Amino acid sequence: MKKIAFIIYGFSALLLACTGSKPDTGEKEKAVTDTSNAHEVQLSAEQLKNAGIELHMPETRDMHTTIKVNGVVDVPPQNIVSVSFPLGGYLKQMQLLPGMQVSRGQVLAVLEDPQYIQLQEDYLVAKSKLHFLETDFARQKELNASKANSDKVFQQVKSDYESQQVVVKALSEKLQLLQINPDKLNAGNISRSIAVHAPISGYVSKVNVNPGKYVSATDVLFELINPADIHLSLTVFEKDVLNLAAGQSVVCYANNKPEEKYHAKIHLVARNIGDNRSSEVHCHFDKSDKRLIPGMFMNAEIAVNNASVTAVPDDAVVKWENKCYVFVADTKSQFTMTPVEIGHTNDGYTEIKTPLPARDVVVKNAYTLLMKMKNNSEEE
Repeated sequence: MKKIAFIIYGFSALLLACTGSKPDTGEKEKAVTDTSNAHEVQLSAEQLKNAGIELHMPETRDMHTTIKVNGVVDVPPQNIVSVSFPLGGYLKQMQLLPGMQVSRGQVLAVLEDPQYIQLQEDYLVAKSKLHFLETDFARQKELNASKANSDKVFQQVKSDYESQQVVVKALSEKLQLLQINPDKLNAGNISRSIAVHAPISGYVSKVNVNPGKYVSATDVLFELINPADIHLSLTVFEKDVLNLAAGQSVVCYANNKPEEKYHAKIHLVARNIGDNRSSEVHCHFDKSDKRLIPGMFMNAEIAVNNASVTAVPDDAVVKWENKCYVFVADTKSQFTMTPVEIGHTNDGYTEIKTPLPARDVVVKNAYTLLMKMKNNSEEE
């Protein structure tokens, strides 16, 4: 009897043990079910109202790759003029400062030197001699025609006359280099001073002399800049040059005012690579602005490779554990966090490379749903 009772007791214990294991199995099954819904979140009507969730369908937009480069505001070489003087002299008068505006023909400085007097004297003497030789040549020509003089005498007079013409012409050109009109020069207006005039309108960028200084013909007295054709010169690295062409749009801004944008277009791409493995790209501004000064450093963004892509507002994309997601609306109050691969970003929109279902996505306060989902996960 004792043996039978022991067997019955053991069987009962085994039965109770099996019955007690069933709740554990249920908890495991429940955990598996919760894991399958880990990327879903549902809001009550009140939560939905307070969260300020906005929904919108993904859009098809024209997106482009953006190349970020640096450059400077510049002017073409033909708009930069170095002012020098063909003959040396002493600087008698000058009242220029860098940054001053000047007009074409304006007197920039006054030079003095005895050689100016000598040149004017040489011209007037040569011109007077030319007049005598011209008269003599006409007379000898008549005499030679009637054989009243020899051919040798006539040829000598003709040679002297033609040589003097050359001398007068050469001295005349020298005077014009000094901005002296030879036709108006006479013995009564010989001057020891010569004025240096501005060859272009613009502003003074450099002043290299001061009153009393002796300057030679090779010295640069001033540098003038005509800002009428101001442009943007960009430095683009070798890997990006082949993606650029004339006509592409450029947006640029200065370091101190990044919010103030200037628009330009590529005018010319240099077809050579420098020692630093970069090339120069010239751009023309859409509108001129007097605040743009040559030498000013600029940041620029160049749009390339336009394409139509699926895109959502930047706020629709959330990042979690180094991955990107968007919340797809299953219903008006239930959302699924869907992993996506993103592409380029422009003008507040982000390219979505992953195919999405034809449903609305959360485009505002998406991070609110992410926080809600994480809190639910922690509570469980």
